Amino acid sequence: MSEGKHDLASEFPEHRDRIAALKQADRHFARLYAQYNDACKELQRIGFSVEVPSDEYVEALKLRRVRLKDDLHALLLD
Repeated sequence: MSEGKHDLASEFPEHRDRIAALKQADRHFARLYAQYNDACKELQRIGFSVEVPSDEYVEALKLRRVRLKDDLHALLLD
């Protein structure tokens, strides 16, 4: 199972420049961005069977990634 590309620039290619600017200028955005990337990387490791956690853990991590993506998208549109 592969998680596919979920990096923020792939999710929101129309906001690529704003993402780069906010990572540098907005500490809150940068923190959320780092947490989002961490969740994506962990799900990728799980997808490649590097890690084998419980299904409940995986679902909670996916939900966390979605919530972070929603928060980041709201900041991009702000």
